[in-house]
Order: sequence, then structure tokens, then C-alpha cells
Amino acid sequence: MTDAVTSKASTATAASRNKWIILIVVGVLSLAADQASKIWARHSLPTTTNMKTGGACDVPYDIAARACYGKPVAVIDGYWDWELSMNLGSAFSMFAGQGSARVMLSIVGLLACAGMIWMLKRSRDDQKILHWALALVVGGAIGNLIDRIYFGSVTDFVLWRWKTHRWPVFNIADVVLVVGVGLMFIDIIKEGKREKQLAKAKAAA
Repeated sequence: MTDAVTSKASTATAASRNKWIILIVVGVLSLAADQASKIWARHSLPTTTNMKTGGACDVPYDIAARACYGKPVAVIDGYWDWELSMNLGSAFSMFAGQGSARVMLSIVGLLACAGMIWMLKRSRDDQKILHWALALVVGGAIGNLIDRIYFGSVTDFVLWRWKTHRWPVFNIADVVLVVGVGLMFIDIIKEGKREKQLAKAKAAA
């Protein structure tokens, strides 16, 4: 009996530890992919001449100041370009151009990371989808937070377009955040179904 209890406790401890492993591994890999791609974009993608001085564009600061711009490089002609941009706002260029955005969005990013960790701590060990979602959101939030704190703006470089329509330029962190939030919604739906099943079972008992 004692061995069975010990084995069960050990299994529960391992399951609880796994969600923190997911947070670290997925978060770090997401962050690494985001930062590596941004470094590549800042150092490799072409830019226009500084319109104020006529000299070379000082990346990323001149781009953030709108003194020069990234030149598009076609990946899939007419649909997908690389185009360097420095975003003063949040994901997908929202709230860009507001002077207080840097401080406000940095605080929001820090609070979001703290909130995700708190949610992970309170989550059940069997909520695997939620664990992945929280890890992705943390990785994406930290990726953009590093840029915002270090440069005062976030490096974006992925441009999708269709004919004359251009979607806001984005980065890997934005993609990771969107996937993470999507998985969170899936978890909410699953939890709703679980609650209904528990309520039915309780009513039938």
C-alpha cells in the first residue's frame, strides 16, 4: 500500500514538473527563434538612404524615427515580402506612434508574463494545451519586450499582401503570441465541455 501511494505521489510530482519544463523549453526556443530572426533582419535587409542627412540608414534608430525605411525583398512575389520596420506600438503595429507606448507596453508585457506564470502554477497537470499556450505567450511577450526595452521599438520584417492590400508588418514573436492565444481559446472550450460533463455526472448521481 505504501509503495502504491509513493508511486502515485511520484507520478503526480513528475506531471507537475513537466509543465514547467514545457514553459522553459518552448519559451526559450520561441524567444531564440524570434531574436535570431530579428538580428538577421536588422543586419541583412536593405534600407533606403537617410532622408534627413543623405547618409546611410542607422538601423534600427533611423527607421524608428522614420528617417529611412526598409526596402521590400520578395519571398513570394505579390504575396510575401521581407521588409524591415521598427514598430513603436504593440503586436502587428497596433498603437504605433504614441509617445507613451514604450513604457505602457513594457509594463503590460511584464504583467502579461507574470500572469501567464501564475496561470501555469494554478493549472491542472492534464491541461497540456494550456501549458503550451502559456509557454508560447511568455516566449513571444519576452521577445518583443527585449526589443522595446533595448531599442525603444520592436523589429518587424514579415509583410503579407494581396494585390494592393498590405497587412501590418509582423515578426516571429507576434506569430507565437497569436498561436498561444489561439491555444488558450481551445483550452477554454475544452474546459467548458469538461464543466458541463461534470455537472451532468453530478446531477445524475
